[in-house]
Amino acid sequence: MKPIVLAAAMSMAFDAALAGPASHAVKFFYVPEVKFEADAKYRDRFTEPVTRLFEANDKAQKEKPDEVSCIDFDPGLDAQDFDQKTLSKTLKLTETVNGDTAEVTANFNLFPEGNDSKREMVWSLKKVDGKWKIADITSKTSDWKLSALECGASTE
Repeated sequence: MKPIVLAAAMSMAFDAALAGPASHAVKFFYVPEVKFEADAKYRDRFTEPVTRLFEANDKAQKEKPDEVSCIDFDPGLDAQDFDQKTLSKTLKLTETVNGDTAEVTANFNLFPEGNDSKREMVWSLKKVDGKWKIADITSKTSDWKLSALECGASTE
């Protein structure tokens, strides 16, 4: 009986992350553990324009599996390495909602020490069928936008 209750609770938590405040859709990728945004199992949490980059990244990986694809870091972290305990402890999310669009700013530290460990990420969201979907991620720290990254796959 307990597994059914747990599954139901997990299902409700998943629905709440998408249908609740925009910041819940972003928080999902940071705690309790960091999740890789480009992973195919999370695609239903995204919308255009960033989904086009994910598709190009998938194509590049299939065409040249021995080469690094265009997403070779964790976009939500603007990094490859991090300390989960520090990130979880320092994560601060603020959101601004304007109708069916929202921006959630995530401020956090990757490691306990070092000025270069501070990150400021802005997640752009759109409400699609009543659920918040991530449309783009921008690094204020490193001045890039995920949807603007070039991907090496051919366009044929």
